[in-house]
Amino acid sequence: MSDFKLLNQIRENASQKKRTIVLPESHDERVLKAAEILTKENIASIITLGNEEKIRKDAERLSVNLQGIRIIDHEKSELLSSYSNIFYNLRKHKGLTIEGAREVLRRDLFFGAMLVKENAADGFVAGSTASTGDVLRAAIQCVGMPEGISIVSSFFLMMFPEKVYSFADCAVVPNPDAAQLADIAVTTADNHKKLTGEEPYVAMLSFSTKGSAKHELADKVIEATEIAKKKRPDLNIDGELQFDAAIVDSIGAKKAPGSSVAGRANVLVFPDLQARNIGYKIAQRLAKAEAVGPVVQGLKKPLFDLSRGCSVEDIVNTSAIAALMA
Repeated sequence: MSDFKLLNQIRENASQKKRTIVLPESHDERVLKAAEILTKENIASIITLGNEEKIRKDAERLSVNLQGIRIIDHEKSELLSSYSNIFYNLRKHKGLTIEGAREVLRRDLFFGAMLVKENAADGFVAGSTASTGDVLRAAIQCVGMPEGISIVSSFFLMMFPEKVYSFADCAVVPNPDAAQLADIAVTTADNHKKLTGEEPYVAMLSFSTKGSAKHELADKVIEATEIAKKKRPDLNIDGELQFDAAIVDSIGAKKAPGSSVAGRANVLVFPDLQARNIGYKIAQRLAKAEAVGPVVQGLKKPLFDLSRGCSVEDIVNTSAIAALMA
């Protein structure tokens, strides 16, 4: 499936779910432009946060139509008090005071995350001006992780003309242990299926294939593969596999005969952040793949981080993914 067709399909499927997405960074003109597109195309209902008078002035200057977009001035909202109490109870064991909780909830990222926690919205997309650390801090502290998942991670949809892959985790976890790597694999497999409709075939990547090299780095991948298989025996997961064995039929058949994944992988789980980040950027810059993401995963609800260099289209696409995954 081409990248154009997949993104259109994601937008169309998202529109059918009629979800509400929070875009907290109304001070960024890209966010206002994306909110207009998302609303006009009925991809999702949009909430944005901030001073309403300023937002409307900015929209007028940018020729952005705000019709259908809900604006909440989070610093004056009647929800601020109740959300501050909820957040205080979540974080008081860390020494947070009720006054401190109220100050935290005056920040757009945290108020937006609380809207999702309290089911006033289905998802959240931020990071066009905030750092990844700030976005994930709000997400983890307000919403948290589901039972059985040990790590918040991410993946990129890497779109080539002939195939779509998921690369994980290219943005969040520098050096996961075997259990964390297994969770990254399982979560990415499930999300790949949600977004593409394809059956996931998960390759746990290494510089070794089925014992061709002996090293503790390969041992971690082997252990992670076994953990993932035990956790989710319903998934097609195999490793350790070299990249060529994972994606090329003839090489997979030679290096890993009998593998259900070798030669047909569409979910590629890299062993550490250096390999992942280098890998996706090589694919993006040399092979001209379209990279959509990073899509944050491992939280109870979809709260996604943007690159600060994102385009309006990136915000629209990420919001559509959040709506579809909600």
